[in-house]
Amino acid sequence: MQKSGEKRNRIFFGLGTIGRDMFYTMVSMYVMVYITEVVIVPDSTLAMMTVALTILRIFDAFNDPVMGLLVDNTHTRFGKFKPGIFIGAVIGAVCMAFMFFDMRLTGLAYVLVFSVFYLLWDIFYGLNDIAYWSMMPSLSTDQKEREKIGSFARICANIGLFTTVVGIIPATKALGEMTGSLKQGWFAFALIVIALMWGFQCFTLFGVKEQKDYFKEEEKTSLKEMFRAIFKNDQLLWVAIAMSLFMIGYTTTTSFGVHFFKYAYGDENMYSMFALVLGVSQLTALSVFTFFSKRFTRKRLYQGATLMVVAGYMLFFFSPMNMTFIGVAGVLLFVGQAFIQMLMLMFLADTIEYGQWKLGKRNESVTFSVQPFINKIGGAVASGVLGLTLIVSGINSAPSPADVTPGGITILKAAMLVLPLITIAASYFIYAKKYTIDEKSYAKILEDLKARGDIKEE
Repeated sequence: MQKSGEKRNRIFFGLGTIGRDMFYTMVSMYVMVYITEVVIVPDSTLAMMTVALTILRIFDAFNDPVMGLLVDNTHTRFGKFKPGIFIGAVIGAVCMAFMFFDMRLTGLAYVLVFSVFYLLWDIFYGLNDIAYWSMMPSLSTDQKEREKIGSFARICANIGLFTTVVGIIPATKALGEMTGSLKQGWFAFALIVIALMWGFQCFTLFGVKEQKDYFKEEEKTSLKEMFRAIFKNDQLLWVAIAMSLFMIGYTTTTSFGVHFFKYAYGDENMYSMFALVLGVSQLTALSVFTFFSKRFTRKRLYQGATLMVVAGYMLFFFSPMNMTFIGVAGVLLFVGQAFIQMLMLMFLADTIEYGQWKLGKRNESVTFSVQPFINKIGGAVASGVLGLTLIVSGINSAPSPADVTPGGITILKAAMLVLPLITIAASYFIYAKKYTIDEKSYAKILEDLKARGDIKEE
């Protein structure tokens, strides 16, 4: 792959996702917090909202391959990926603003209107996400360079994620005091996040140069070929299943964060401190990923990271309500999680060349549409588990945290920690048994593609 501009692309590609992940985190992790702790809906409305969001997330997840098809078939003077990034960012932002706007509706009317804006947000954020991440493999076919691009992008993504996680509770409270209403405080915070998302996306839109002449020009992909690109790529399917199980577990755990510290730990304000420690841990893990990737195979890294995650879950579940024990458990869990998500991004990227080698077409965006599909399935299951748990445990109807019973806290901890541990363990076993693209086989795939003329010699 040509080396000129690689460093510039690496930096500007990564910077583009800081605001983007702030934007995504506010909806994926805090919509239910906003509904239950700010709007404060009754159990009947929460039940309707839980069902609606779960169904919508699953529905839109199956729409993501179509978004990937649109991106794969895009050929403009602005490139293949940037139109989708731009359109998704603009329309998605408008939809998010309405989601956090006080519509002064209640009951079924609130659920229906909110659901419309949520669905549109999900569709257009999916377009943005697919276009953004499917650009990454087109910047280099070298595995180590991809790891550099991917690790820096993940660092930036986590800066955005944890900026939101650490800041959202104190910032919305402060903005609420300034505006006279906690609802208005959340709306103001949403507008700030939107402005930051647009600003950081400009780095990618104007700073990244696509390598348009490196890959063989291909005809447009039909709907039938889209299904073939997904279902005939066996390695993509196994990665998708493993990633789905992992994200179901991870997203379920993170979705309980605010509720855990408010109702189980007893101090909502400690959530931001805990999140800060975890954010630093994740960023440190991502910063040293390339150091470890040079010394260990990806398989060994995945094994070690999974053991850390399992140890973190076990310690978290049996910990007393003491921040030292909970903090250590969180560090183990999130350092391991950072390595696993980084590795899965690389596995997914490598299935593009595998699919091109096996099926004759590259289909970056159709392949990477699997990632938001997985995230949305994870989010759908997580929101369903969270909503059901808050109702069954009595937390949503409790007048105050002190009114939640010990049994209710046990239900919360089990949903937050036991189910995720099971799905994450299953994810590892599927990867270990079914994923076969290692460093040696990938090098052979590249050799064959160059010999066929599908990609250029360096």
